[in-house]
Amino acid sequence: MWKSLASAVAIGWLLVTPAMGQNGVHEMYAPEAASQFGRMMSAAMDRMHDEMVAPRQTGDPDRDFLAIMIPHHAGAVEMASLVLIYGRDPLVRQLAEEIIAGQQAEIAAMQARLKVLDHGPDPNPGGFPALSGTRGQ
Repeated sequence: MWKSLASAVAIGWLLVTPAMGQNGVHEMYAPEAASQFGRMMSAAMDRMHDEMVAPRQTGDPDRDFLAIMIPHHAGAVEMASLVLIYGRDPLVRQLAEEIIAGQQAEIAAMQARLKVLDHGPDPNPGGFPALSGTRGQ
């Protein structure tokens, strides 16, 4: 019996210890904000995943790629916004702002291209929104 109890305690410790350290520094800094931030990030990731797998695959790699990447980028915007609410480090906050601006521009470009592709193949794609500005080029 003692062996079983000791095993159960050991397994419980192994399961709980990693979870306790996941937010480590954040919880020491602001426990309530860290736990709320963690919950909101998890919800944002779950929502992003659900929206990424929701579109029915069409068999057209271009359209399918855009349909999946739009919610992926929207998820990045949502998560970066949470860093602006809860984060404190000025460089991380700056990176979050840059992610938001870049991802929003890419979302708009992907949505525009998807609308073009909705009408069939585009033999003259010269009007596609340029993404070079979002990639630091």
